[in-house]
Amino acid sequence: MPPVTDHYIRTQNASAPPSGCDSVVPNDAADLPRPIRGLMVTGAGDVKCEFIDGSIDTLPGLLPGFPYGGLIKKIFADGTTATGIKGLT
Repeated sequence: MPPVTDHYIRTQNASAPPSGCDSVVPNDAADLPRPIRGLMVTGAGDVKCEFIDGSIDTLPGLLPGFPYGGLIKKIFADGTTATGIKGLT
């Protein structure tokens, strides 16, 4: 498989570990400053997000300390109960 070079995945290898982490403030109106490759939470709960393909869904029952993958461009406040969301880049 050739290396991934699109601007949503800021690495030459999509299976590489994250190269950074951003604190995320859920917002119903605005996209994230930059898309993320995954997320972690510090407080258990659900995370409602919009993926880069435009689909919107809720990731239910996320647990602290586990990385969850996905190319995500928005995390909604309404429908998100998890706290301490960290975006993996």
